[in-house]
Amino acid sequence: MTSVPQIRIPATYMRGGTSKGVFFNLGDLPQAAQVPGEARDRLLLRVIGSPDPYGKHTDGMGGATSSTSKTVILAKSGRPDHDVDYLFGQVSIDRPFVDWSGNCGNLTAAVGSFAIASGLVDAQRIPENGIAVVRIWQANIHKTIIAHVPIANGEVQETGDFELDGVTFPAAEVQVEFIDPADAEGAMFPTGNLVDDLDVPGVGTFRATMINAGIPTIFLDAGAIGYSGTELQDAINGDNAALSMFENIRAHGALRMGLIKDVAEAAGRQHTPKVAFVAPPQDYLASSGKQISAADIDLNVRALSMGKLHHAMMGTAAVAIGTAAAIPGTLVNLAAGGGDRNSVTFGHPSGTLKVGAAASRKGGEWTVDKVVMSRSARVLMEGWVRIPGDAF
Repeated sequence: MTSVPQIRIPATYMRGGTSKGVFFNLGDLPQAAQVPGEARDRLLLRVIGSPDPYGKHTDGMGGATSSTSKTVILAKSGRPDHDVDYLFGQVSIDRPFVDWSGNCGNLTAAVGSFAIASGLVDAQRIPENGIAVVRIWQANIHKTIIAHVPIANGEVQETGDFELDGVTFPAAEVQVEFIDPADAEGAMFPTGNLVDDLDVPGVGTFRATMINAGIPTIFLDAGAIGYSGTELQDAINGDNAALSMFENIRAHGALRMGLIKDVAEAAGRQHTPKVAFVAPPQDYLASSGKQISAADIDLNVRALSMGKLHHAMMGTAAVAIGTAAAIPGTLVNLAAGGGDRNSVTFGHPSGTLKVGAAASRKGGEWTVDKVVMSRSARVLMEGWVRIPGDAF
Protein backbone atom coordinates (compact mmCIF):
# COMPACT_ATOMS: atom_id res chain seq x y z
CA MET A 1 0.00 0.00 0.00
CA THR A 2 1.41 3.39 -1.02
CA SER A 3 0.95 6.20 1.50
CA VAL A 4 0.94 9.91 0.76
CA PRO A 5 3.89 11.61 2.49
CA GLN A 6 3.50 14.45 4.95
CA ILE A 7 3.58 18.08 3.89
CA ARG A 8 4.85 20.93 6.00
CA ILE A 9 3.15 24.29 6.46
CA PRO A 10 4.77 27.39 8.01
CA ALA A 11 3.12 28.03 11.37
CA THR A 12 3.67 29.67 14.75
CA TYR A 13 2.45 28.31 18.05
CA MET A 14 1.50 31.22 20.31
CA ARG A 15 0.00 31.98 23.66
CA GLY A 16 -2.42 34.87 23.78
CA GLY A 17 -3.97 35.69 27.15
CA THR A 18 -5.02 32.41 28.77
CA SER A 19 -5.29 30.54 25.46
CA LYS A 20 -2.85 29.17 22.92
CA GLY A 21 -3.21 28.20 19.30
CA VAL A 22 -1.61 27.62 15.93
CA PHE A 23 -1.21 30.78 13.82
CA PHE A 24 -0.98 30.79 10.04
CA ASN A 25 -0.34 33.40 7.40
CA LEU A 26 -3.11 32.89 4.83
CA GLY A 27 -0.62 32.88 1.95
CA ASP A 28 1.31 29.99 3.52
CA LEU A 29 -1.65 27.61 3.48
CA PRO A 30 -2.03 25.12 0.64
CA GLN A 31 -4.06 26.65 -2.20
CA ALA A 32 -7.19 24.60 -1.45
CA ALA A 33 -7.20 25.82 2.16
CA GLN A 34 -6.77 29.50 1.35
CA VAL A 35 -10.53 29.79 0.91
CA PRO A 36 -13.31 28.83 3.36
CA GLY A 37 -14.64 25.31 2.97
CA GLU A 38 -14.13 21.64 3.62
CA ALA A 39 -10.44 21.57 2.68
CA ARG A 40 -9.57 24.32 5.17
CA ASP A 41 -11.60 22.70 7.95
CA ARG A 42 -10.07 19.28 7.37
CA LEU A 43 -6.58 20.74 7.35
CA LEU A 44 -7.10 22.54 10.67
CA LEU A 45 -8.70 19.49 12.23
CA ARG A 46 -5.63 17.41 11.31
CA VAL A 47 -3.24 20.08 12.59
CA ILE A 48 -4.97 20.13 15.98
CA GLY A 49 -5.46 16.35 16.07
CA SER A 50 -9.26 16.21 15.95
CA PRO A 51 -11.58 14.49 16.20
CA ASP A 52 -9.98 12.53 19.03
CA PRO A 53 -12.26 9.99 20.77
CA TYR A 54 -9.61 9.69 23.48
CA GLY A 55 -9.87 13.44 24.22
CA LYS A 56 -6.08 13.91 24.34
CA HIS A 57 -4.98 15.41 20.99
CA THR A 58 -1.95 13.12 21.14
CA ASP A 59 -1.57 13.18 17.35
CA GLY A 60 -1.80 16.95 16.88
CA MET A 61 -0.98 20.38 18.20
CA GLY A 62 -4.12 20.75 20.31
CA GLY A 63 -4.21 20.55 24.07
CA ALA A 64 -7.64 18.86 24.34
CA THR A 65 -9.30 21.84 26.04
CA SER A 66 -11.35 24.71 24.67
CA SER A 67 -8.41 27.04 25.48
CA THR A 68 -5.89 25.03 23.48
CA SER A 69 -7.76 23.67 20.44
CA LYS A 70 -7.60 26.95 18.57
CA THR A 71 -6.40 28.14 15.17
CA VAL A 72 -5.83 31.58 13.66
CA ILE A 73 -5.44 32.66 10.03
CA LEU A 74 -4.09 36.15 9.31
CA ALA A 75 -3.72 38.16 6.12
CA LYS A 76 -2.70 41.70 5.27
CA SER A 77 -5.88 43.73 5.26
CA GLY A 78 -7.24 45.49 2.20
CA ARG A 79 -9.70 47.43 4.35
CA PRO A 80 -9.08 51.16 4.88
CA ASP A 81 -7.51 51.98 8.26
CA HIS A 82 -6.81 48.33 9.09
CA ASP A 83 -3.51 46.46 9.08
CA VAL A 84 -4.50 42.81 9.30
CA ASP A 85 -7.53 40.55 8.84
CA TYR A 86 -7.93 38.04 11.65
CA LEU A 87 -9.96 34.84 11.30
CA PHE A 88 -10.42 32.49 14.26
CA GLY A 89 -11.36 28.80 14.12
CA GLN A 90 -12.36 26.91 17.27
CA VAL A 91 -11.65 23.25 16.64
CA SER A 92 -13.91 20.69 18.29
CA ILE A 93 -12.05 18.10 20.32
CA ASP A 94 -14.20 15.02 19.69
CA ARG A 95 -16.12 15.93 16.52
CA PRO A 96 -15.00 16.71 12.94
CA PHE A 97 -16.06 20.31 13.27
CA VAL A 98 -14.49 23.79 13.17
CA ASP A 99 -16.66 26.57 14.62
CA TRP A 100 -16.24 29.92 12.85
CA SER A 101 -19.13 31.65 14.65
CA GLY A 102 -17.15 33.89 16.99
CA ASN A 103 -13.88 35.47 18.04
CA CYS A 104 -11.27 34.44 20.60
CA GLY A 105 -10.53 37.48 22.73
CA ASN A 106 -7.52 35.91 24.40
CA LEU A 107 -5.73 35.02 21.16
CA THR A 108 -6.53 38.54 19.92
CA ALA A 109 -3.68 39.65 22.18
CA ALA A 110 -1.25 37.65 20.03
CA VAL A 111 -2.57 38.81 16.67
CA GLY A 112 -0.72 42.13 16.66
CA SER A 113 2.57 40.47 17.60
CA PHE A 114 2.27 37.81 14.90
CA ALA A 115 1.23 40.40 12.31
CA ILE A 116 4.27 42.56 13.03
CA ALA A 117 6.72 39.65 13.07
CA SER A 118 5.23 38.30 9.83
CA GLY A 119 5.54 41.56 7.93
CA LEU A 120 1.77 42.09 7.71
CA VAL A 121 2.03 45.56 9.25
CA ASP A 122 3.67 48.36 7.24
CA ALA A 123 7.14 49.08 8.58
CA GLN A 124 6.48 52.81 8.96
CA ARG A 125 3.79 52.02 11.53
CA ILE A 126 6.24 50.26 13.83
CA PRO A 127 8.37 52.50 16.10
CA GLU A 128 11.93 51.63 16.97
CA ASN A 129 10.93 51.76 20.62
CA GLY A 130 7.51 52.33 22.14
CA ILE A 131 4.05 51.04 21.29
CA ALA A 132 2.89 49.84 17.87
CA VAL A 133 -0.82 50.34 17.30
CA VAL A 134 -2.10 47.43 15.21
CA ARG A 135 -5.54 47.84 13.63
CA ILE A 136 -7.22 44.45 13.37
CA TRP A 137 -10.28 43.50 11.38
CA GLN A 138 -11.95 40.58 13.15
CA ALA A 139 -13.38 38.68 10.20
CA ASN A 140 -15.61 36.30 12.18
CA ILE A 141 -17.69 39.06 13.76
CA HIS A 142 -16.87 41.98 11.44
CA LYS A 143 -15.47 44.23 14.16
CA THR A 144 -12.42 46.43 14.66
CA ILE A 145 -9.95 45.63 17.45
CA ILE A 146 -6.93 47.73 18.35
CA ALA A 147 -3.86 46.04 19.87
CA HIS A 148 -1.16 48.11 21.56
CA VAL A 149 2.00 46.04 21.14
CA PRO A 150 5.23 46.99 22.96
CA ILE A 151 8.28 47.35 20.71
CA ALA A 152 11.95 47.32 21.72
CA ASN A 153 14.75 47.88 19.21
CA GLY A 154 12.32 47.51 16.33
CA GLU A 155 11.02 44.09 17.41
CA VAL A 156 8.04 42.89 19.40
CA GLN A 157 8.81 42.89 23.12
CA GLU A 158 7.42 39.71 24.66
CA THR A 159 9.06 39.65 28.07
CA GLY A 160 8.03 41.86 30.96
CA ASP A 161 6.59 41.97 34.45
CA PHE A 162 2.86 42.05 33.64
CA GLU A 163 1.10 39.25 35.51
CA LEU A 164 -2.13 37.75 34.22
CA ASP A 165 -4.08 35.37 36.43
CA GLY A 166 -4.40 32.06 34.61
CA VAL A 167 -0.91 32.38 33.09
CA THR A 168 2.05 31.01 35.04
CA PHE A 169 4.79 33.46 34.05
CA PRO A 170 4.85 37.25 33.61
CA ALA A 171 5.27 38.84 30.18
CA ALA A 172 4.89 42.17 28.40
CA GLU A 173 1.51 43.87 28.69
CA VAL A 174 -0.61 44.16 25.55
CA GLN A 175 -3.61 46.46 25.83
CA VAL A 176 -6.53 45.44 23.62
CA GLU A 177 -9.46 47.65 22.66
CA PHE A 178 -12.63 46.05 21.31
CA ILE A 179 -14.32 48.83 19.32
CA ASP A 180 -18.13 48.94 19.26
CA PRO A 181 -18.28 45.33 20.50
CA ALA A 182 -22.04 44.81 20.18
CA ASP A 183 -23.53 42.77 17.34
CA ALA A 184 -23.12 44.70 14.10
CA GLU A 185 -26.34 43.33 12.61
CA GLY A 186 -28.67 43.14 15.61
CA ALA A 187 -29.39 44.66 18.99
CA MET A 188 -27.00 44.31 21.90
CA PHE A 189 -29.88 42.69 23.77
CA PRO A 190 -31.53 40.44 21.15
CA THR A 191 -34.73 39.99 23.17
CA GLY A 192 -35.06 43.71 23.80
CA ASN A 193 -34.79 43.19 27.57
CA LEU A 194 -31.96 43.55 30.07
CA VAL A 195 -33.32 40.54 31.97
CA ASP A 196 -35.61 37.78 30.68
CA ASP A 197 -37.25 34.70 32.09
CA LEU A 198 -35.59 31.88 30.17
CA ASP A 199 -37.68 28.72 30.13
CA VAL A 200 -35.63 25.54 29.73
CA PRO A 201 -37.84 22.46 29.41
CA GLY A 202 -36.93 19.79 31.91
CA VAL A 203 -34.66 22.16 33.83
CA GLY A 204 -36.65 25.20 34.93
CA THR A 205 -37.17 28.89 34.32
CA PHE A 206 -34.29 31.24 35.10
CA ARG A 207 -33.72 34.98 35.05
CA ALA A 208 -31.12 35.63 32.37
CA THR A 209 -29.31 38.53 30.77
CA MET A 210 -28.69 37.62 27.15
CA ILE A 211 -26.24 39.97 25.49
CA ASN A 212 -24.34 40.08 22.24
CA ALA A 213 -21.17 42.06 22.93
CA GLY A 214 -17.75 40.54 22.34
CA ILE A 215 -19.48 37.19 22.01
CA PRO A 216 -23.11 36.15 22.51
CA THR A 217 -23.41 35.32 26.22
CA ILE A 218 -26.16 34.10 28.53
CA PHE A 219 -25.67 35.33 32.10
CA LEU A 220 -27.44 33.56 34.97
CA ASP A 221 -27.66 34.19 38.70
CA ALA A 222 -25.42 31.64 40.43
CA GLY A 223 -27.78 31.08 43.37
CA ALA A 224 -30.71 30.32 41.08
CA ILE A 225 -28.91 27.30 39.64
CA GLY A 226 -27.46 26.09 42.92
CA TYR A 227 -23.99 27.60 42.82
CA SER A 228 -22.09 30.18 44.86
CA GLY A 229 -20.04 31.69 42.05
CA THR A 230 -16.76 30.61 43.68
CA GLU A 231 -16.59 27.18 42.00
CA LEU A 232 -13.42 25.86 40.38
CA GLN A 233 -13.29 23.57 37.36
CA ASP A 234 -13.59 20.22 39.14
CA ALA A 235 -16.84 21.21 40.85
CA ILE A 236 -18.59 21.39 37.47
CA ASN A 237 -16.53 19.57 34.87
CA GLY A 238 -16.72 16.34 36.84
CA ASP A 239 -20.50 16.58 37.12
CA ASN A 240 -22.15 15.23 33.96
CA ALA A 241 -25.61 16.27 35.14
CA ALA A 242 -24.43 19.86 35.60
CA LEU A 243 -22.77 19.92 32.16
CA SER A 244 -25.95 18.58 30.60
CA MET A 245 -27.97 21.28 32.37
CA PHE A 246 -25.70 24.04 31.13
CA GLU A 247 -25.80 22.75 27.57
CA ASN A 248 -29.58 22.62 27.72
CA ILE A 249 -29.65 26.21 28.97
CA ARG A 250 -27.19 27.24 26.27
CA ALA A 251 -29.28 25.66 23.51
CA HIS A 252 -32.53 27.30 24.61
CA GLY A 253 -30.76 30.61 25.18
CA ALA A 254 -29.35 30.45 21.66
CA LEU A 255 -32.85 29.90 20.35
CA ARG A 256 -34.21 32.83 22.38
CA MET A 257 -31.38 35.05 21.11
CA GLY A 258 -32.20 34.20 17.50
CA LEU A 259 -28.84 32.53 16.89
CA ILE A 260 -30.47 29.25 15.86
CA LYS A 261 -33.93 28.26 14.60
CA ASP A 262 -34.14 24.94 16.41
CA VAL A 263 -32.48 23.76 19.65
CA ALA A 264 -30.94 20.84 17.75
CA GLU A 265 -28.79 23.32 15.84
CA ALA A 266 -26.89 24.22 19.04
CA ALA A 267 -24.78 21.07 18.71
CA GLY A 268 -23.33 22.49 15.49
CA ARG A 269 -22.58 25.84 17.11
CA GLN A 270 -20.41 24.88 20.07
CA HIS A 271 -18.39 28.09 20.34
CA THR A 272 -21.35 30.43 20.73
CA PRO A 273 -23.24 31.45 22.75
CA LYS A 274 -21.38 31.18 26.03
CA VAL A 275 -23.08 30.51 29.37
CA ALA A 276 -21.87 32.26 32.53
CA PHE A 277 -23.15 32.66 36.06
CA VAL A 278 -22.57 35.62 38.36
CA ALA A 279 -22.64 36.27 42.09
CA PRO A 280 -21.78 39.12 44.47
CA PRO A 281 -18.15 39.21 45.65
CA GLN A 282 -17.05 36.45 48.01
CA ASP A 283 -13.69 35.26 49.29
CA TYR A 284 -12.35 32.12 47.63
CA LEU A 285 -9.16 30.22 46.93
CA ALA A 286 -8.20 30.32 43.24
CA SER A 287 -6.95 27.24 41.40
CA SER A 288 -3.36 28.47 41.80
CA GLY A 289 -3.75 28.63 45.57
CA LYS A 290 -4.00 32.42 45.51
CA GLN A 291 -6.44 33.84 48.05
CA ILE A 292 -8.99 36.14 46.44
CA SER A 293 -10.60 38.65 48.79
CA ALA A 294 -14.15 39.89 48.30
CA ALA A 295 -12.81 43.37 49.04
CA ASP A 296 -10.67 43.26 45.87
CA ILE A 297 -13.40 42.33 43.39
CA ASP A 298 -16.80 43.66 42.35
CA LEU A 299 -18.36 40.26 41.61
CA ASN A 300 -17.58 36.63 40.82
CA VAL A 301 -18.13 35.15 37.35
CA ARG A 302 -17.77 31.61 36.11
CA ALA A 303 -18.14 30.80 32.40
CA LEU A 304 -18.35 27.68 30.26
CA SER A 305 -16.64 27.26 26.92
CA MET A 306 -17.13 24.31 24.55
CA GLY A 307 -19.13 22.49 27.21
CA LYS A 308 -16.68 22.86 30.12
CA LEU A 309 -16.07 25.40 32.86
CA HIS A 310 -13.20 27.63 31.68
CA HIS A 311 -10.06 27.63 33.81
CA ALA A 312 -9.97 31.44 33.81
CA MET A 313 -12.06 33.67 31.54
CA MET A 314 -12.48 33.86 27.78
CA GLY A 315 -11.43 37.28 26.50
CA THR A 316 -14.62 37.75 24.51
CA ALA A 317 -16.72 36.78 27.53
CA ALA A 318 -14.77 39.40 29.52
CA VAL A 319 -15.93 41.92 26.91
CA ALA A 320 -19.51 40.78 27.52
CA ILE A 321 -18.98 41.03 31.28
CA GLY A 322 -17.55 44.55 31.06
CA THR A 323 -20.34 45.66 28.74
CA ALA A 324 -23.15 44.17 30.85
CA ALA A 325 -21.62 45.55 34.07
CA ALA A 326 -21.74 49.06 32.60
CA ILE A 327 -25.48 48.86 31.94
CA PRO A 328 -27.65 49.31 35.07
CA GLY A 329 -30.15 46.54 35.60
CA THR A 330 -28.42 43.57 33.99
CA LEU A 331 -27.69 40.56 36.18
CA VAL A 332 -23.97 41.32 35.87
CA ASN A 333 -24.48 44.93 36.95
CA LEU A 334 -26.70 43.91 39.86
CA ALA A 335 -24.21 41.28 41.08
CA ALA A 336 -21.57 44.02 41.09
CA GLY A 337 -23.76 46.21 43.29
CA GLY A 338 -25.76 48.03 40.62
CA GLY A 339 -25.51 51.64 39.47
CA ASP A 340 -23.29 53.34 36.95
CA ARG A 341 -19.74 52.08 36.42
CA ASN A 342 -17.09 52.28 33.72
CA SER A 343 -14.96 49.35 34.88
CA VAL A 344 -15.37 46.15 36.80
CA THR A 345 -12.97 43.72 38.48
CA PHE A 346 -14.29 40.19 38.64
CA GLY A 347 -13.12 36.96 40.17
CA HIS A 348 -12.72 33.85 38.00
CA PRO A 349 -11.33 30.37 38.77
CA SER A 350 -7.70 31.42 38.28
CA GLY A 351 -7.85 34.86 39.91
CA THR A 352 -9.12 38.27 38.89
CA LEU A 353 -9.45 40.45 35.81
CA LYS A 354 -10.29 44.12 35.33
CA VAL A 355 -12.13 45.27 32.23
CA GLY A 356 -13.25 48.78 31.34
CA ALA A 357 -16.34 49.80 29.37
CA ALA A 358 -18.39 52.96 28.99
CA ALA A 359 -22.06 52.57 28.06
CA SER A 360 -24.57 55.16 26.90
CA ARG A 361 -28.16 55.14 25.71
CA LYS A 362 -28.94 56.51 22.28
CA GLY A 363 -32.42 56.51 20.80
CA GLY A 364 -33.61 54.08 23.45
CA GLU A 365 -30.84 51.56 22.67
CA TRP A 366 -27.76 50.88 24.78
CA THR A 367 -24.40 51.28 23.05
CA VAL A 368 -20.81 50.73 24.14
CA ASP A 369 -18.08 52.52 22.22
CA LYS A 370 -15.29 50.21 23.31
CA VAL A 371 -14.16 47.73 25.93
CA VAL A 372 -10.55 47.70 27.10
CA MET A 373 -8.49 45.07 28.88
CA SER A 374 -4.85 44.09 29.25
CA ARG A 375 -3.49 40.69 28.24
CA SER A 376 -0.07 39.32 27.28
CA ALA A 377 1.24 37.13 24.48
CA ARG A 378 4.37 35.36 23.32
CA VAL A 379 5.65 32.94 20.71
CA LEU A 380 6.03 29.40 22.05
CA MET A 381 7.39 27.77 18.89
CA GLU A 382 7.79 28.67 15.26
CA GLY A 383 8.60 26.70 12.14
CA TRP A 384 6.34 24.23 10.35
CA VAL A 385 3.51 21.91 11.23
CA ARG A 386 3.31 18.63 9.37
CA ILE A 387 0.22 16.73 8.30
CA PRO A 388 -0.37 13.86 5.84
CA GLY A 389 -0.67 15.24 2.33
CA ASP A 390 -4.07 13.64 1.81
CA ALA A 391 -5.55 14.93 5.11
CA PHE A 392 -7.49 17.68 3.36
